Amino acid sequence: MDKIVVKGGNRLTGSVRIGGAKNAALPILISSLLTEGWCTYENVPVLRDIDSIKQLLTHLGADIETKGHTVRINAKGLNNPEAPYDLVRKMRASILVLCPLVARLKKARVSLPGGCAIGARPINFHLKGLSLLGADIELKHGYVEASADSLKGNEIYFDIPSVTGTENLLMAAVLAKGKTVLRNAAREPEIGALVDVLNQMGAKIEGAGTSVISVEGVENLQPVSISIIPDRIEAGTFMVAGALTQGDIEIIDCEPDHVSGVIHKLRQTGTDISVKDKTIHVKGSKDIKSIDIKTLPYPGFPTDMQAQFMVLLSVAGGLSIISETIFENRFIHVSELRRLGADITVSGNSAMIKGVPALSGAPVMATDLRASASLVLAGLIAQGTTEINRIYHLDRGYEAIEKKFQNLGADIQRIR
Repeated sequence: MDKIVVKGGNRLTGSVRIGGAKNAALPILISSLLTEGWCTYENVPVLRDIDSIKQLLTHLGADIETKGHTVRINAKGLNNPEAPYDLVRKMRASILVLCPLVARLKKARVSLPGGCAIGARPINFHLKGLSLLGADIELKHGYVEASADSLKGNEIYFDIPSVTGTENLLMAAVLAKGKTVLRNAAREPEIGALVDVLNQMGAKIEGAGTSVISVEGVENLQPVSISIIPDRIEAGTFMVAGALTQGDIEIIDCEPDHVSGVIHKLRQTGTDISVKDKTIHVKGSKDIKSIDIKTLPYPGFPTDMQAQFMVLLSVAGGLSIISETIFENRFIHVSELRRLGADITVSGNSAMIKGVPALSGAPVMATDLRASASLVLAGLIAQGTTEINRIYHLDRGYEAIEKKFQNLGADIQRIR
């Protein structure tokens, strides 16, 4: 099993290009199930999660061609309504095939995703919404079995905004008869990216980026050719790296508007940030200021950046508090950061971080995707060597992250 070894202390300088967003690519690739003919997707990141979803789409009957960062999918041969446990368990986003299967094949049998390291992520919003659109739903032997001769538009209200719930029901509503209105819908940029793709395919969707999205159903959709938006979490991770190492780096080919909350909080820590078009310039400060953070649904501070900021605040001057409101178990990286010398106390959904002069390298274990990134960041500033194990989590969401850090001057390598 691979591991990453980092020798801390190097100041990061130079430029880094941000790749395609995993969380945008997954639902967009799945949306190819809604039409026949070849869909072409560019700027698709090369990641474990992308490989997993391509395996699932192939199992369902789609033809797939991949060349570098370009993926072509033809779902004309879609003929299998079952997404089995062995494929779905690898990634929770696999539940997104549920609604496209019902829309195209009139039925679906999809394994329940199962547990998640960072907390429970129930799919009740998906099932309730699909039922309101006219589907019959049963839970049998760990599977969701759904069927509908014809989906019909309806009004759907989310008790709390759900990203995958919004995405799944959008893909049902576009081929449903009549009008569907999603209220208290998620507002993340990845939702907007999916809506843009569906509209280019011939859907009639309004309201993306707001909490109310309306969909007028159409008879069919056409193939599309698009490019995946930049990954805002990768951009945020490199921004924190620049701040941590007192670096001077340019983050290019990104969407600054998508990381406005991260920019705001980094500026509060004393980090110098300038923005021009698709480029963010980060200059780290010698004196990192303590701040408080509360994770919230977009456009609030993203939960996927919480672990990375915890590393930054672990060497800030003074006391910081992070409140996690999205996932109940998203402080499981704290014990590993403590191994590196961080002074962090957790109480319920809040973490109190008392800044220390320096971190110290040690062997650590990654527990989830963003926790993996936080340990790499910690290794960049820790005195001595940090060895990060179980980095398959990292490969789910960051393409060749060690090479990008090497190009910025970090002493980092992957040991196979």
